Amino acid sequence: MTSIILLSVFGIANLFIGFTKSKRILLPLALLFLIVVFGVNLLSWNDTQTYFNNMITIDNYAVAFTGIMVLTTLLLIPFSQRYVEEGDSNLAEYYSLLLFSLVGAVMMVSYENIIMLFVGIEILSIAMYVVAGSNKKSLRSNEAALKYFLMGSFFTGILLFGIVLIYGATGTFNITEIGAAQIATDGVMSSMFILGLLMVVIGISFKISAAPFHFWAPDVYEGSPTFFTAFMSTVVKTAGVAAFFKLMAAAFAASYAAWFPTLIAITVLTLVVGNIGAVVQSSAKRMLAYSSISHAGYLLMSLIAFNSNSASSILFYSLSYASASIAAFGVLMLVADQKGSDKYEAFNGLGKSNPLLAFVMTVAMLSLAGIPLTAGFFAKFFVFSAVLEDPNMLWLVVIAVILAAVGIYYYFRVVIAMYMQPATNFEKVRVGSFASFTLIFITVLTLLLGIAPALINDLL
Repeated sequence: MTSIILLSVFGIANLFIGFTKSKRILLPLALLFLIVVFGVNLLSWNDTQTYFNNMITIDNYAVAFTGIMVLTTLLLIPFSQRYVEEGDSNLAEYYSLLLFSLVGAVMMVSYENIIMLFVGIEILSIAMYVVAGSNKKSLRSNEAALKYFLMGSFFTGILLFGIVLIYGATGTFNITEIGAAQIATDGVMSSMFILGLLMVVIGISFKISAAPFHFWAPDVYEGSPTFFTAFMSTVVKTAGVAAFFKLMAAAFAASYAAWFPTLIAITVLTLVVGNIGAVVQSSAKRMLAYSSISHAGYLLMSLIAFNSNSASSILFYSLSYASASIAAFGVLMLVADQKGSDKYEAFNGLGKSNPLLAFVMTVAMLSLAGIPLTAGFFAKFFVFSAVLEDPNMLWLVVIAVILAAVGIYYYFRVVIAMYMQPATNFEKVRVGSFASFTLIFITVLTLLLGIAPALINDLL
């Protein structure tokens, strides 16, 4: 709860600081704000507290995922240096929107009442609608914001209608009481409840860009400024999947047989669409958008495994995916800003012109592909292990492994371009010391988690 209060206060304070003439103070202050929130959040470990008449619970689950989301934002902020150098008049608003969106994300992982989940989703979503269209001079950015807003509003209606139907069937918004209502009827629920459950699944699936509700993601990710695309593909996805698992585990565990077929179909379709869609892209940014869809499928595998290892595998996967994605998007931002293109060809010869960026991008691609000695390998390993606790789910793991092999192809296209393709422009990509330090830190973190995964996997 302290994290929510601090993020709200810091977001408002940041807006007032934005009135000052110097914009350079905003970036270090945003970093300081996030460091304070990260530290205060850790103080709540092993200290479960409930607030607002049991509508929010801060437990280890909420603290762990809040820590990942704040850390992800903290590692992403240094790549906003370009906005500082250009003297962007909206810089304070950008940082405040990110802080406010984190308020919604924290609510999404700590709710005990579905209404609080809905409020958290809307706080997060509204901020994302704004930042998606922050590049007002770009038609693609304007299109991305409009498409995201219209589609998001439509699926918000579906989610809210589903919540209303569940309330009508159970008489409560509390997730524990919803679960108890199903147990009282031996898991046999009315058609109103089943319809409401289905609509909630659809609504949240849209938020995490799971197929077939993914159609907005590639265009929105491509049209939005890359800095905010990185935030959407990491923090928003982490919050969405963590909220999704908590909802299904606490409220709908007794109805597992009702939602399992729908969710497993969504999972398989997400894996297929994400990986096959990424193969045919010529833009590295659009490839990462489809990659984000495919990783939503792997995260959903942990959810449908629905056992004692699900929460830990989701936590580890979220951290490993976030670290690799920030590194990938960070390098993409630096390369695209200087070369004016986000195509694969923009990376040609990067291994010679800037070995540091090439190495960081290589580690990020290897981790996203799930290659050993990176965090991504153990992330997939833990997900597959959780699913294989049920031997009847072997077929799902086989499909996931085959599609993961497909993923190696499009991730290695970037690596091949950096080391095997001749450079079209030998000008070295300029990287600030702050961004270089952040990229090195992320790379070390990715490799460390690939060597000692127990540091995170045993938390929950």
